[in-house]
Amino acid sequence: MGFLDRLFRRGSKDENPLEIVSRKPVGKFRVEKSLTVWGRQVLIGEVLEGVVYPAYKVKADRKVAIIYRIEKEHRDVEFAAPGDRVALILEGRIKVKKNDEIEVYQS
Repeated sequence: MGFLDRLFRRGSKDENPLEIVSRKPVGKFRVEKSLTVWGRQVLIGEVLEGVVYPAYKVKADRKVAIIYRIEKEHRDVEFAAPGDRVALILEGRIKVKKNDEIEVYQS
């Protein structure tokens, strides 16, 4: 592909430029509810496996979003362990439904 072809290429931009670096998920999260607060997607649910930290990534249906913040009982927490019911505040959007189990990846 020549220089001009690359310069004027249209329609090939990926809508979701985030990539998963690690191949193996470090945890799983079950979604109980998905809502939007102040323009950010918030997933409420339970951590099933692994320890989840802010800056980790969640993946559902080939879409990826970064965990911006984690809240437990309306307080910020540094991590979430298995069995914790938490709210994951995301940067970006993924399409999820109730009872979906999504994978969590290390950044």
